[in-house]
Amino acid sequence: MLMPATTEFISLCQSQVALLTQTLGAALAVVYLAEELTEDAIAQLVPVVAYPDLLADWKADRLLSLLTRNRAMPQNPMVLASGEGKNYQPPLSSPTNPNPVRPNPSAPHFEDEPLLAEASFELPLHVVLPLVHEDVAVGLLVTARTDRPWTDQEQEQIEQIADTLAIACALDQKAQWLGHDLQQQRQFCAQQRDHLDDLLHQFRNPLTALRTFGKLILRRLLPGDDQRQFAESIVRESDRLQDLLEQFDRVIDAEEPLLLPSPYVSLDAAPVSVPVALPPARHIMGDDLPLSPYSLYAVLSPILDTAQAIAQDRQIHLQIERSDQQFPVLLNPKAFGEIVNNLIDNALKYTPRGGSVLIQSGLRRAASTGMMQGVAIADTGPGIPPQDLEHLFERHYRGVQAQTAIPGTGLGLAIAQDLAQQMNGLIEVVSPVLSSVWIDEDLFPTTADHPGTLTILWLPEAGAIE
Repeated sequence: MLMPATTEFISLCQSQVALLTQTLGAALAVVYLAEELTEDAIAQLVPVVAYPDLLADWKADRLLSLLTRNRAMPQNPMVLASGEGKNYQPPLSSPTNPNPVRPNPSAPHFEDEPLLAEASFELPLHVVLPLVHEDVAVGLLVTARTDRPWTDQEQEQIEQIADTLAIACALDQKAQWLGHDLQQQRQFCAQQRDHLDDLLHQFRNPLTALRTFGKLILRRLLPGDDQRQFAESIVRESDRLQDLLEQFDRVIDAEEPLLLPSPYVSLDAAPVSVPVALPPARHIMGDDLPLSPYSLYAVLSPILDTAQAIAQDRQIHLQIERSDQQFPVLLNPKAFGEIVNNLIDNALKYTPRGGSVLIQSGLRRAASTGMMQGVAIADTGPGIPPQDLEHLFERHYRGVQAQTAIPGTGLGLAIAQDLAQQMNGLIEVVSPVLSSVWIDEDLFPTTADHPGTLTILWLPEAGAIE
């Protein structure tokens, strides 16, 4: 069933019926809407607005039978209105609105039903027009007068009234559909939020235990112990998880995203709401990232400890190259850590067992804003096809990798690039590795089967950005 007609639409119908009775001198005017849609296109019509009052209880076939009592009356009033052999398929509509139009008392009107029943209506004293929008009939307009036939100009005006009512009815239904759909979307989002709240709450307990165990192990290891760096990594990564958990809380507590309706909805189709896309990386780290000068390798060094342990576990050779010349770089440590962790994770994930990953810091190049310093991560993985390179920073894009068993969401590079740009930097991706001037073939050999991928994070050196 379609939504009941709103008060706004009823008011419009009343104004149009008043126009017919007061201006054009109609003795009766009734606006019908289709109540349901059936496969044989025979729609039940109910009056929404009627003048005089007694017609508010009359069904369309009864009134049309009276108006055309000397002619054969089809079973479907919509067929009578539109012409024989042409069937419309009106959608479902609203029940009768009890508020009738009260035209000017001087306009012709009927005192009671017997007088109406005895009145003589001969063509062209009455006009019956379907309310049609986008080839779909949504109702019927019936009007008549007893003193004179309708002129051509008056009939054109009645047709304009019918067109206005048809369009208004369609827009009224669409607006209600969209409102109902929006309410459902909000309810669904609320359920998702409750579920996420539950998961995050359960996540806190094991995270707290992990941090506690890491700190206890760290206290029992003497300085210089070979195992101490692993305990420090456990504490550092658990602190990182704790920080991300707090960011989750801030995002959830923020105002929920708006759900906008699609720009076009067909009258006979369910509407679709489209959520507004927001840049999630900015919400993870905040809208403004404070930047300060740091030694690039000093910020990178703790991340390399974790990468070394993962590479060892996966039997991947991790090679680390550090330039002797180090210049302070403007960066945000947390954002820098997220970027590099994403890039290293990709390199280790796509490198096969027995392969190699190279992490090289201290690369330098000139830019329009000054000198930039880079961290390069190269791997001996399958490489990236040329058709995928231009889409790498699109959210959820995985290209040919989506057809493999390697898990992924297609979000890592998109988030990393967004954070890099917030630090006035950028990420460069090259595949195969040896097509870049930054990697020496003797330093990092690749094969035809494993051409590899190179990603470089470029950030401005201190003093390059005022």
